[in-house]
Amino acid sequence: MALKATNGDQRRLLALQDVDTRIVRLQAKAKALPQTKRIDELDALLARLDRAVLDRLGAHDDATAEVARIESDVQLVEARLKRDQERLQVVKDAKTATATEHEIATLERRRSTLEDLELEAMQAQEDAAAALAAARAEAGEARAERDRLAAERAEVAAGLERELAEARAERADRTVAVPADLLALYDRQRERYGIGATLLQHRTSAASGVELNASELHQIRQTPDDEVILDPNSSAILVRTEESGL
Repeated sequence: MALKATNGDQRRLLALQDVDTRIVRLQAKAKALPQTKRIDELDALLARLDRAVLDRLGAHDDATAEVARIESDVQLVEARLKRDQERLQVVKDAKTATATEHEIATLERRRSTLEDLELEAMQAQEDAAAALAAARAEAGEARAERDRLAAERAEVAAGLERELAEARAERADRTVAVPADLLALYDRQRERYGIGATLLQHRTSAASGVELNASELHQIRQTPDDEVILDPNSSAILVRTEESGL
């Protein structure tokens, strides 16, 4: 048995469909915010940059530890040099003096070698510090961009959520005036096919954009205005008005 509904009630579905279309568009827009793609790219980039910072921090720590180790060795050599030099001043035995002088010469060579190594280690430490600072700066710039985009996205999302709330409230208001059986059919067709109701405008379905053929138009002309019919192309409820050209 065909569903019956006044033409006025059927026309109310067009306004309801407009609201539902707006809701769908807002939901799609909320899921595809322009900032999201770049934020995802930055998240991947930051994962790499943060690892680079950790690696360079480790290299800097190693270089700092090497400088400290060499400095400690230098201090030990200098302490032994001072002891031997002081000993040489008081030693009386020629053999002991010769051995002490030999040890002093060895220690001086060792100190010279350590000082060269210390300079190299200090340069390595400086290079590691510069590399660490560069890595931190690069990560900081990426993180600042991500934070800025995240704030923008949150603001846009909040605006869309407000629009969605308004649209949903409008939908609730509009459904009150639609008979329950007609609304149930509308919702069922919308869930199945994406469109619940469409205007027949100049013999063309607004939903499908397809002009109805002569046979279809003849059948529609024979159908009472209060009988609900479906668009043969979109399966949405086909609403007839003065614009239908029947």
